[in-house]
Amino acid sequence: MTQIKLIDINKRFGATHVVKHLNLDIADREFLVLLGPSGCGKTTTMRMIAGLEQPTDGDILFDGARINDVPTQLRDVAMVFQNYGLYPHMNAFDNIAYPLKLQNVNPSAREERVHKAASRVGLMSYLHRMPKELSGGQRQRVALARAIVRNPRVFLMDEPLSNLDAKLRVTARAEIKNLSEELGVTTIYVTHDQVEAMTLAHRVAVMNDGVIQQLGTPDEIYGDPANVFVAGFIGSPSMNLIPVKSDGSDVHWPGVSRVKVRAPRTGALVMGIRAEDVVLARPGQAHFSAEVFTFELLGDASLVNIKLADQVFSIKVSKDVRLARGDLVDVHLPQDRLYWFDADSGERVRG
Repeated sequence: MTQIKLIDINKRFGATHVVKHLNLDIADREFLVLLGPSGCGKTTTMRMIAGLEQPTDGDILFDGARINDVPTQLRDVAMVFQNYGLYPHMNAFDNIAYPLKLQNVNPSAREERVHKAASRVGLMSYLHRMPKELSGGQRQRVALARAIVRNPRVFLMDEPLSNLDAKLRVTARAEIKNLSEELGVTTIYVTHDQVEAMTLAHRVAVMNDGVIQQLGTPDEIYGDPANVFVAGFIGSPSMNLIPVKSDGSDVHWPGVSRVKVRAPRTGALVMGIRAEDVVLARPGQAHFSAEVFTFELLGDASLVNIKLADQVFSIKVSKDVRLARGDLVDVHLPQDRLYWFDADSGERVRG
């Protein structure tokens, strides 16, 4: 299929620098997710790969060949967008077949390929229906079938599941993952949803303010965040991040006073710990005690929130635990589950 390389890509809209010195290698058949908040540059990056936007500086290569000046229609990429982009006056069959019609594929071959693509996404019973007669999930499948019917070099997907309800998103994620593995097409997927990124990607590029903050596997991004932004963006709930000062033996934490844990250096730091790594302990094993601020049942677990110096601190516990607002809990912070970040730069500090 296709290997993609972005070399020192910049994109400016007037005085606004949207994508900044971006370098990225995407392997043949890789499923890469561009993840980040709204306005971080992820969609602009994908649009430059598609040819819908031109980079201000830098080079885009497909299999070693520079494609900056190659028109979109000649790049052999298939796109799936948030709004699906279906033609309302065409039924599902004709929507799927439209790219083949533009390529002058003969009608019998066109019908065979449409049926093959539709069967892959479970649409054979709906090919006669107009888009207005289809559910959101079915319209999303039509858009997917229209993309795969072409056998493209590259799939580009921009927030394709954001219009679906929670249950349909789970089903659609599974379909996209299965299709990607079955077809073996290089795929770039843009989303702000970290659950989609974690479940779909071979690698995730976390972006903020036009810069890739970290590139790695989902395990690496979650378990070994490079900075405060990545640590706080990945995870549900997000990582607890507490400004502290270390004196070499203890840390001083507003609202707690002193906590006996070892920091990698003295001075101002940000201490991080994930909610599932915090332990409700016996009083003699606790680092501190606090009152429950809120208690939430999640189904497979429960979430205890405490409040210290106006900051909410989350603890994920067993679904069998039952607590109420005002209950006193004793909290233990396992030393080997703590993350440390520079208070000024936000970069990871390792022991």
